[in-house]
Amino acid sequence: MAQAARDRAADIVIRPASAGDLPTLLALYRHLNHDDPDMDSGFAEDRFAAILAHPGMTIFIAFEGDIAVSSVTLVVIPNLTRRGASYALIENVVTHTDYRQRGLARALIKTAIARAWEKNCYKVMLLTGSKDPATLRFYANCGFTQHKTGFQIRRPAAG
Repeated sequence: MAQAARDRAADIVIRPASAGDLPTLLALYRHLNHDDPDMDSGFAEDRFAAILAHPGMTIFIAFEGDIAVSSVTLVVIPNLTRRGASYALIENVVTHTDYRQRGLARALIKTAIARAWEKNCYKVMLLTGSKDPATLRFYANCGFTQHKTGFQIRRPAAG
């Protein structure tokens, strides 16, 4: 069994998203937000093209064959403080339910952090809405510390 898990991990390829990856990425995102309504396909294609063209934004995907099984989004943001050093944000950390507990999200997060350091970012931030102690431990084990307070405001529903 351990050998099978190792063999299977060897079949995983991590790379930045490219134009043909939209269908498998959208299928993967169903494992992040189960209740999200389906997007109009034309709108999804336009949005994905904008993401791919956005300077400093990269979606890293772990593939098994042609199937996206885990991903993270990294955004490198230019800055005028810290002597102009950029900072980065990691968002949309998701792993397909059948591929969890295999180190894929950790490998993707490490890939994203390495890219941020290559871009001379002075910090990488990650927010999670999860209160699950295992999730918080996971992020801590990836090197993140919980020492700031995060706030957000969401757009009110159209009424």
